[in-house]
Amino acid sequence: MRSGRDPIVWIVPLILSALGIVVILSLTTVRLGDGSISFVIGQRQAQWLALALICMLMSSALPLAFWWNRSGLFLLSSWLLTWLTLIPGIGTGGGGASRWIKVGSISFQPLELLVFFLMIHLCKIYTEKSLKSFRAFSLTLLLIFIVAIPILLQPDLGGTMLLFFLAMGIYVQAYGFLLPFTSAILLSPVFVFLSQKGYRQRRIVAWLDPWSDPTDIGYQTIQGLIAFANGGFWGTGLGKAVQRSRFLPAAHTDFVFAAIAETLGVLGSVTVLLLFSLWFFRIYCHFRQAQDSSIALLLWAGALSIALPLVINIGGISNAMPMTGMPLPFLSYGGSSLVISWLKIGLILRALRELYDEKRGVED
Repeated sequence: MRSGRDPIVWIVPLILSALGIVVILSLTTVRLGDGSISFVIGQRQAQWLALALICMLMSSALPLAFWWNRSGLFLLSSWLLTWLTLIPGIGTGGGGASRWIKVGSISFQPLELLVFFLMIHLCKIYTEKSLKSFRAFSLTLLLIFIVAIPILLQPDLGGTMLLFFLAMGIYVQAYGFLLPFTSAILLSPVFVFLSQKGYRQRRIVAWLDPWSDPTDIGYQTIQGLIAFANGGFWGTGLGKAVQRSRFLPAAHTDFVFAAIAETLGVLGSVTVLLLFSLWFFRIYCHFRQAQDSSIALLLWAGALSIALPLVINIGGISNAMPMTGMPLPFLSYGGSSLVISWLKIGLILRALRELYDEKRGVED
């Protein structure tokens, strides 16, 4: 592990991505009227994975200085892109939210880019600028507020939560938890007030009591829980999931973990969680060895940017928290999430290379 070439860092995401393609194929392959079989969605995900791996190789080849020197410009550009989702004819989505940009036959979610570059920019300013904790915290809150405006207007509660908790998580590692903890207590009435408005209130109701309206706001939550129950220990088998074909809409996207639980059972879903746990453990081991504060913070932020969507997605599907429509990293169908997730892997691989090259230089 001291060499900086830790294959677990990319092998585990590759296994998860391959599993995602297999599950997506089992959920979306259909027999057409002429007797032929269509697996276009699974094929498209495989193509996205090929592109994602190329992006990973590119990001791992670029020195960290490339990202540090341009982090502000990249963050501004991704923020401007999120505003395009609000323009009719360019922005697209569903369920009352416009979260995607459509260019021809290709659509992507700029939130993924925004999260990626916010992570890099915060790591840069926390380690390169001599900011006291209070000033750093104030600037972070201001930055989150500005960055989150178009996300709130879409509206996207899950995306806003992701940006906020990612920024606070990076801040805590750099400066400690005192100010974020105090602010969370003071601002809790504001969050309660905001949760009582419009679609957010519907999400809260669906979380607290999905059976109060099982055909509308609680429908997806209930069907996801039924999928968990149907799977048992061994699962129904690939291509045999009842929920995907009859009741659970878009099981290959936000609800892919529920589909895994139904088709592969407890064994499959626990295996997925163990793979993620192994990956986080290896990143943590490297994080503990990092003496360079910027690389250590980047490893922390990279792992956190994967952990938060994982928790938000599985928490929403299992009804442990309100449903937000967050894709599951490496597994959910979608090019934006997959490509950016692999960009993070490339960035982490580059950070490890520079970390251990520096350690070897010191030892020599």
